[in-house]
Amino acid sequence: MNLQFPFGKATGKTNDLPPGVSRPTWVVVDLRGEYPARQPQQPLQALLSRTETLEALEERLERLARAEWLHGVLFRFGELKLSASTARAIRGMLSRLAEKKRVVAYVPQLGMTTLLAASGAGEIVAPESAEVGLHGFGLEQLYLGDFLKKHGIGFENLRIREYKSALTMFSESSMDEANRKQLQAYLDACENAWVRDVAQGRGLSDAQVRGWIEGGVTSARQALEAGILTGVAYEDELLGPATQPLSAVLDLLMPDRTPKKAGRVAMVSIEGNIVTGQSRNNPLPLPLTGGPSAGADTVVAALRHAKEDKTTAAIVLYVNSGGGSALASDMIWREVQTSDKPVVAVMGEFAASGGYYVLAAADRIIASPYTVTGSIGVVAGRPITEEFNRRHGLNPEQLGREEALMFRSSHPFTERQREQVRHMIAETYDRFVDRVAQGRGLSTEEVDDLGRGRIWSGADALERGLVDELGDLHTAVQRAKELAGLPYSAPVWNAAPKTRLPLLPEFAREAQDAASLKLWPFGDEAVLLLGSGELRLR
Repeated sequence: MNLQFPFGKATGKTNDLPPGVSRPTWVVVDLRGEYPARQPQQPLQALLSRTETLEALEERLERLARAEWLHGVLFRFGELKLSASTARAIRGMLSRLAEKKRVVAYVPQLGMTTLLAASGAGEIVAPESAEVGLHGFGLEQLYLGDFLKKHGIGFENLRIREYKSALTMFSESSMDEANRKQLQAYLDACENAWVRDVAQGRGLSDAQVRGWIEGGVTSARQALEAGILTGVAYEDELLGPATQPLSAVLDLLMPDRTPKKAGRVAMVSIEGNIVTGQSRNNPLPLPLTGGPSAGADTVVAALRHAKEDKTTAAIVLYVNSGGGSALASDMIWREVQTSDKPVVAVMGEFAASGGYYVLAAADRIIASPYTVTGSIGVVAGRPITEEFNRRHGLNPEQLGREEALMFRSSHPFTERQREQVRHMIAETYDRFVDRVAQGRGLSTEEVDDLGRGRIWSGADALERGLVDELGDLHTAVQRAKELAGLPYSAPVWNAAPKTRLPLLPEFAREAQDAASLKLWPFGDEAVLLLGSGELRLR
């Protein structure tokens, strides 16, 4: 296929326009990296971040859609590391742009998430040498039970109920049948959602698209014959003399001048492990600890700021979290539940366990079909280093009441202590079920049946009443404006806590936090609302 660009044959040069042409007719947008939904909310992290966000990408594409001088946009797909939910959000952006402009996706590496993102374009082109790998979805979980025991470390894992598998990677040596069942159901749901999304984007039947996975397409020519691609061409064949990179035309894309008046939407984010105290960032890539943590104090302060702001008519709560502290989750839930302004919650890649708890009281809940959600259950756990200490000559001595030291790792629970913990997590589970039942208009029996620690895909959660709609951040902002009676042009602002200047600069506080890192990121809290760990589709 040879795409026909204005002004004659492509030269490969994009810096100079032909004589008499003052503005380009095509723009090239490079897509590469991970595309988190939003910028970090901590000022220093935001300043140092060089990562393009979905938020920023959508704003730029909306301006391109309004540019009357622009004929089309070429999206050049680079090295992308996208979750399926992020890929679907990009698909939506390309699809909305394609309603107003000609949109071409150039995809040298064609995988599951890349094709999902590119399917929003009107045309998909790849070079003859493109790498094609449409193999469906899979995941792998590593179990450390035998490894830890070999080194003298046991693991207490008390959970409600059979599907609650957040800590089984530490306590068990293999996957149990309940976890195998829920994970296979999640993978099946994701594949079905992928087939529907790509089929819709390409204007084909579900059966045709599913055949791509089962048929073993391995080359660009095969992909063209199968209808995956609309053309096979090299990049230089797509770049005409009236084509400019996006950076060269930013001055032509005038920013919106929305008047600052009453009637706007506040945005609040919950990203990473949910913990008590302040939000922070852990620089170490350790299981359960690496990356950002959403502190209840920080999130509650941001929500209160949004609720008290007289110009704010609605709140969007973005949640990308596998859960965390039961206490912290409940503090955030309460702030959402008491809002007299409509709250629309939108899920990212994860909104499971504590990540679902915090948004259960929202007026409307939106998820990607690929979101990992649900996991309505409770877990209490800790490592046991008794044998490890014995082997290595370590001898922790304890004085006082046994119960006062029951969560120390040097000794396993006594039967009395174990019964106390079981009672404590049962109470937490009942509270969790009640919160969901109130928010979703379900009976506690219905929520218990959906709960038991089981994860659901966003698509399955929609069928079961745990979410209201499939969509993304763009969808959530629209629904918030609708609930508040605002026009779609109403502005959106980032709500942050109203705080005094800290005694230590942020970089110094982060360094201080890093110096006192613990392998267990939840402090002294033993009762947790955790999802099923880091599930990554492959």
